[in-house]
Amino acid sequence: MKRLFISATLVCLMLVGCTNREVEHKTEYKMKQELNLTQEWDKVFPLSEKVNHRKVTFETQYGLTLAADLYTPKAVKGKLAAIAVSGPFGATKEQSSGLYAMQMAERGFVALAFDPSYTGESSGEPRRTASPDINTEDFMAAVDFLSQQDNVDSAKIGIIGICGWGGIALNAAAADPRIKATVASTMYDMSRVGGNGYFDSEDKEESRYAARKTLAMQRLSDPMAMAGGVVDPLPEDAPQFVKDYHDYYKTKRGYHPRSGNSNDGWRVIGTQAYSNTRFLYYINEIRSAVLIMHGEKAHSRYFGEAAYHYMVEGKAEGYKFVGNPNPVPENKQLLIIPSATHCDLYDGGKSNFIPWDKLAAFFHENLK
Repeated sequence: MKRLFISATLVCLMLVGCTNREVEHKTEYKMKQELNLTQEWDKVFPLSEKVNHRKVTFETQYGLTLAADLYTPKAVKGKLAAIAVSGPFGATKEQSSGLYAMQMAERGFVALAFDPSYTGESSGEPRRTASPDINTEDFMAAVDFLSQQDNVDSAKIGIIGICGWGGIALNAAAADPRIKATVASTMYDMSRVGGNGYFDSEDKEESRYAARKTLAMQRLSDPMAMAGGVVDPLPEDAPQFVKDYHDYYKTKRGYHPRSGNSNDGWRVIGTQAYSNTRFLYYINEIRSAVLIMHGEKAHSRYFGEAAYHYMVEGKAEGYKFVGNPNPVPENKQLLIIPSATHCDLYDGGKSNFIPWDKLAAFFHENLK
């Protein structure tokens, strides 16, 4: 007896009388959105004489156009390994991510620093909105873009995520095997802090329910309200990590007019999706190389250490789920930088804490 296969097209024709035009299998490509990119050098760091720089754009699978800075080494030619960089959460490519990209380009990589969807010079409305899915796609779209460059070896692509984008980088590495090496620097797990509060101090149903009610009402009262960036002026009793944020985002050291953290921050409901999800569930299955780098004195250190242990062992404090140990634990590293705080790994701080050569060696070793 012959099996009967009925295609989706045939069903469509039988049930709703589709026309030939309606059932044509065509891929319609959306036109790129025109972005108003600033061409002048407006970073918080000087341009290195060792690299070339140009502004670029690329598309995501959500139909958004992202703005980016592409850095290439002047002294190295041919097809090179490449690295995509983003973060911190609420920052722009003119700040920390651009510095990381430029430093990696100095060391022989093609490096792309991009503004995430809805932020900086990238497209997306309403502004300053975040999504675990969309932000993970931002990294994967950056890999798409780098893979298509004539001077990039598409088999040798890595990523760097800084602060909240460190966790997003791990999520992208778990989802996309094309990513051969990942660095999570001074990382936050945005889903964990969103649902549990700092140091898991609000990790109870009552607290989450109260927060959900508040956000639900905010959607009705004023969904476009902004939450504000880093507090300014700085209260005398501010915790040290808040003082560290202020020292970076609100001073000449790191202030930028397009940075949410430097100015009016996120929409109040702009990160609502992060508070009700856990998105590092499968990092224990990442087979590619990962380096998690954190400051010894960083308030956020517990995020990186827990992520490392879950990634390698399949279980860790702060993770309610238990998985299998990683099938390739030997290429996973945890690097604690003595005396460094969270923001010291944004730009090196006063003591040049970021081990640029070690990061480059990690990528050279694992993108070969």
